[in-house]
Amino acid sequence: MKLIKKIVTAVLCATIVPMILTGCGKEDLLDKKAQESVAPANFTAPEIGEKIAVIKVKDYGEIKIKFFPEYAAKGVENFTSLAEMDYYDELIFHRVIEGFVIQGGDPKGNGTGGNSVWGTDFDIEASPNLYHFSGAVAYAHAQYGGNGSQFYIVCTQPGETFNGTKMTLTEDMLGDYSLSDEAKKAYLENGGVPFLDGGYTVFGQVFEGMDIVYEIAAVKVDESDLPTKQVVIESVEIVEYQG
Repeated sequence: MKLIKKIVTAVLCATIVPMILTGCGKEDLLDKKAQESVAPANFTAPEIGEKIAVIKVKDYGEIKIKFFPEYAAKGVENFTSLAEMDYYDELIFHRVIEGFVIQGGDPKGNGTGGNSVWGTDFDIEASPNLYHFSGAVAYAHAQYGGNGSQFYIVCTQPGETFNGTKMTLTEDMLGDYSLSDEAKKAYLENGGVPFLDGGYTVFGQVFEGMDIVYEIAAVKVDESDLPTKQVVIESVEIVEYQG
């Protein structure tokens, strides 16, 4: 699995420099011993009255996201503040890689733009409580960069991971990572990309609308992973969860 991680990292560094997901030579920010002892919080259900995000995607439907301010306070504040300013309205998902991620939030629409609500990048918040399971929502950033406005949603199928192509995730593969037993079980059941853990700010999790995420992930794209037909974020609304 270490070889696979290096191959994927090299591919991402070479082809997706403006955007995200490189970790190219970057040390993980997580305390490995802490990670081994912590159960994942990703699939905690939202409570009544809790703030959630509703991403309305034109011609597709709604994606609903639970936030984790207790683990990524600035990340949640940034996303909710930008959404309440209508920052994300009419932007596109500019990078779509089936079995890996869908990415949006760039006003330039090419992976090179976007700012945080504070006007500058802010530090990565890597929490041992949150993992890159399928449906995880995290901030994209360039090599050695901080967080801005671009975000991605992990779109692996249950039981799968990504190494340049989709592949089955096995327990042996997870042996290369410092994961609690609960996290390993969740990866095997839900799929995901564990090699991203520690290098990016996971701040949310899709709890409704993964069918929409998968539908978007399957669209036709060009050589730059840009959908040939625009996938438009109609709006992002921050609302109270009503059950």
